[in-house]
Amino acid sequence: MSYLLVSPLSRIAEVAALHGAREMVSVLASNQQFHRPAVIDATRHLRVDVHDIVADADGLIAPQVAHVERILAFAANWDRRAPLIVHCWMGISRSPAVALLIALALCPDQDEDELARRLRAASPFPTPNARLVAIGDDILGRDGRLVRAVHAIGRGADAYEGLPFALTVSQSDPPPRLSGAVKR
Repeated sequence: MSYLLVSPLSRIAEVAALHGAREMVSVLASNQQFHRPAVIDATRHLRVDVHDIVADADGLIAPQVAHVERILAFAANWDRRAPLIVHCWMGISRSPAVALLIALALCPDQDEDELARRLRAASPFPTPNARLVAIGDDILGRDGRLVRAVHAIGRGADAYEGLPFALTVSQSDPPPRLSGAVKR
């Protein structure tokens, strides 16, 4: 099962239960508290404390190389027997960016433009965090191709909160069979 479930914080318990997820990446500001769904193994839950910003700002934590390296190291150990949840506060910026980076790290031979189009086809709302995308592009040696691909799909549709959606890790992965609440 090579797909990622991208979700806002408000829907992680529902998404985990409906789709049998056992692993999760949380990308939230350090002051955002929540309860990890009981079905997520505590040893397979990574929390990365960063704000949804693209430039350094006093009192806020901007995404850094070390944050992306932690995420990619965690994802490298995902067993893929069940979907991996990636979430942030609203499911619009940080978590879609992280999902792109994980997919590209796990399947590095895929085309960045096709991956970005797959993200947009999965949901109209994502506007991936540009700083996370740029850091990941550099770490993964993509020479700006991922940055350009994300720029090409443009800003997502306006929304207060995104809807959960699935992103396949590679183009050759079969589309997931999803239950009710998660949009394809």
